[in-house]
Amino acid sequence: MRTFAIAASVAALALSLVGSASADPIIIKFSHVVATDTPKGKASEKFKELAEKYTGGKVKVEVYPNSTLYKDKEELEALQLGSVQMLAPSNSKFGPLGIREFEVFDLPYILPDLKTLRKVTEGPLGARLLKLLDSKGIAGLAYWDNGFKQMSANKKLVTPADYQGVKFRIQSSRVLQAQFKALSSLPQVMAFSEVYQALQTGVVDGQENTWSNIYTQKMHEVQKYITETNHGYIGYVVIVNKKFWDDLPADIRDQLAKAMKEATDFNNTQSQKENEDALAEIKKSGKSEIIKLTPEQDEALRKAMEPVYKDAAGRVGQPLIDEFQKEAKSTTN
Repeated sequence: MRTFAIAASVAALALSLVGSASADPIIIKFSHVVATDTPKGKASEKFKELAEKYTGGKVKVEVYPNSTLYKDKEELEALQLGSVQMLAPSNSKFGPLGIREFEVFDLPYILPDLKTLRKVTEGPLGARLLKLLDSKGIAGLAYWDNGFKQMSANKKLVTPADYQGVKFRIQSSRVLQAQFKALSSLPQVMAFSEVYQALQTGVVDGQENTWSNIYTQKMHEVQKYITETNHGYIGYVVIVNKKFWDDLPADIRDQLAKAMKEATDFNNTQSQKENEDALAEIKKSGKSEIIKLTPEQDEALRKAMEPVYKDAAGRVGQPLIDEFQKEAKSTTN
């Protein structure tokens, strides 16, 4: 009887091991709206690689670039419903959820350089903003840079008067609407995946974007002029369905957090390099004329956009704007 009991125990242990080995991996669907060869696209793949490596295959990450799974307007709802587990939307996407504080990132010239940006996103101020997402069933994991924006159009944009009547594609953001209205332009909200065709067919006249986005989406091929303004920042918040994240085994969650930190460092290093490379390639192509503003022209554009701050204060909160400006001042001094 004892021999039979030992044999039965060994058999049960073997079945248990087989069962655990054959357990289905945890699936993370990671959807985003940009091309695979952008910093965000590459960082998403880096996260997939590291997450699967650090969890020993217990997690499988499926990356869906270029809005192949959801259009950008549908993404947040899909995440809240649990249809997709992870996204990396732009900062301005949270306004419709009632979390308008993230619109502060859209204010023109609010972040003067990468040093200030890092101080905000990697410090207590950035962490506090991420916590605001909890109430919407969303966990904020990291900030990913895309870089600073430039203006493009089929006419030269040198003075504020040049912007009058120009139809600009914008992301969905009250701040960006106010920005172009301050310039007497005509802002039009449009999905990122639709911008190239809209520029090509004349549905819109111009747009604002980073060098890497302009190059990878071939916008420079359908825009005669690009003005180097560095007036705004494009960044993303990597988010995950909060219930999904909280329900993960602690050891798995820790490994995913480690993978996310390394993917974030990769993205932010890659972003700076690819913007520099994209600018060089656009210049080499000769398809767009790059316009550099004089200090006087730059100051005139800044002054024209000043009313945007007053417009945003009622929604974003003046104290938050003051905190951002304080960080910028302490970094540049």
